[in-house]
Amino acid sequence: MHINRKIERFLRQHDMAPTTFGRRVARDPRLVLDMRNGRCLRPAMVLKAEAFMAAFERHLSLLDMREAA
Repeated sequence: MHINRKIERFLRQHDMAPTTFGRRVARDPRLVLDMRNGRCLRPAMVLKAEAFMAAFERHLSLLDMREAA
């Protein structure tokens, strides 16, 4: 799946603002907005975005496990 789709799906699933995502991943609130307008992410930024999304998902699953216990 293309990184743009992954990011858009992540934003929808977690009700996260595009500017929040950009700030957390790259300290760039315009990251997603620029991406929507054709900005291509470099491989290093793709890795950062994927790592952030994976860590966020892990964090949420750990919180769910704590609440279930």
